[in-house]
Amino acid sequence: MEKKMIWLDIRNVTNETKIVDLVNKLRIDYLLIKESQLNKLAFSKKTKLILHVDENKDEIPEYSKDLVLFTTSVDFLKRAKSKGYRTAFYIFVKNHADMEAAWSESQAFDFLAVEFKDETNIPLELLIARLQEKQTKILKFTKNIIDAEISFGVMEVGSDGVIFSEIDDNSVIAIDKLLSKNERGKINLVKGKVTDIQHVGMGHRACIDTISLLGMNEGMIIGSTSFGGLLVSSETHYLPYMELRPFRVNAGAIHSYVWSADSMTSYLTELKAGSKVICVDTAGNTREVSVGRVKIEQRPLIKIEVEVMNKKINAIVQDDWHIRIFGGDGSPLNVSSIKIGDELLAYTCEGGRHVGIKIDESIEEK
Repeated sequence: MEKKMIWLDIRNVTNETKIVDLVNKLRIDYLLIKESQLNKLAFSKKTKLILHVDENKDEIPEYSKDLVLFTTSVDFLKRAKSKGYRTAFYIFVKNHADMEAAWSESQAFDFLAVEFKDETNIPLELLIARLQEKQTKILKFTKNIIDAEISFGVMEVGSDGVIFSEIDDNSVIAIDKLLSKNERGKINLVKGKVTDIQHVGMGHRACIDTISLLGMNEGMIIGSTSFGGLLVSSETHYLPYMELRPFRVNAGAIHSYVWSADSMTSYLTELKAGSKVICVDTAGNTREVSVGRVKIEQRPLIKIEVEVMNKKINAIVQDDWHIRIFGGDGSPLNVSSIKIGDELLAYTCEGGRHVGIKIDESIEEK
């Protein structure tokens, strides 16, 4: 997923100096400010400023070309654009006519900053559809993290960004965490050589059913130890005796770890409806998905162990032909057909977890 933009609107905050000092230390790069704040506050060099200017000015002031000029006036923005400024057209959409003006007028500018009277996302969907072939980036005004995440998912592609309009110390920290999640998207998968296969008998295994459709090259990292696991495939490949479950990963034995955001892990037994885990494809691209259900049943189990980077990593999964683990070339291999010497895709990291969080301690897992 392309990185989303997050602007903080600090035009009317009461503790502007404190907020800017906090932002200077975090991942947040974009601030929407008013003219009186431009030379008053100490912004970090990394900070990109969006300046709300008075649309009634007759002339374009000699601002730095690093600024994005933000206003409701189409005429002002056109003149600013002709002078080499980047521009953001702001509009408050309260009816259909406003929405039509939003997409038709904004095409000439770099950004469309849109605020909606109603809570429905239908106007946002329509704007995304109208501007999908244009260079204009859509940013929606929002007040909370949940609304921002929904905006990022509208019409699958989502808005290009959001503008947070209600800011305090706590919300800035939460927004920084949202940026951290947005920046994730890649892990390093390596090839491990199978060194041991063991039929371990009956046990409980867990299927992770998500609320998302999974791809044929996607699965989840499942492992018996906190320092790594194998890429277990989604149930998206041909099964001769049953329908596919394109939302499911038949993950493995209940003691196993599954990886989630921020390199955290969860035991399979800890997952429940609403839990978050990461889905990983064979190129190492990741996305966060929500759990809809975890189904635990008794099944025969098999241990598949690989050696990678001088570490022994294993996953214990259901001992059946229809369970697949991705091979070193990205093809799904039936676990009943895997042989010693085969290569499988694996993920390895520093071990040591306490309630799923990475900690520095002396720990040995076998």
